[in-house]
Amino acid sequence: MAAGQRKIFKITLLGDGAVGKTSLRKTYLGEGFKDGYSMTIGADFAVKRLRIDDQDFVAQIWDLAGQQRFSAVREVYYRGTSGCLLVFDISRRSSFENIPSWIAELLKNNSNRVVPIVLIGNKSDLRATAKDPIMREQSEEYARSLSQWSGFSVPYIETSAKTGENVDEAFKTLLKNIVLFYEKLYAQQ
Repeated sequence: MAAGQRKIFKITLLGDGAVGKTSLRKTYLGEGFKDGYSMTIGADFAVKRLRIDDQDFVAQIWDLAGQQRFSAVREVYYRGTSGCLLVFDISRRSSFENIPSWIAELLKNNSNRVVPIVLIGNKSDLRATAKDPIMREQSEEYARSLSQWSGFSVPYIETSAKTGENVDEAFKTLLKNIVLFYEKLYAQQ
């Protein structure tokens, strides 16, 4: 992409309900963390303008409802996804085990296009008190398998929307990977 050109990227936040997608989005946008959020119904949308490596970008951030009953509503929000944060709750094993179904849903509703993904283990601040937490090594291994499957690097980042740990880094990593993905795609054409 040419310097000075502003590009719009659609980022979707995927994962089970209550893994912290809304908290991550709000923390990233500087709105701060609060202990209780209402359930997202369908999707919530936000925009952030930013500059990475002397390029201007607009990130359209789509926070999709994670509850199964909203799956039909979510379908329309996947179209045109440039990349996604695939979020699970480190303290809730079922949210990690459901990741393959989120990937399948993304592919089904995004014209079978594989896009840059960053695997996010959120709520890292709860690991010490969780009964059966997902360990970093297990998540990193899963990210490596996703990298092999997708053909491009799928980083794993642990975040805490509550403390702000690595939240900016997660979004920045995804945006940089999206830029690299599209630069490589355009170079092949």
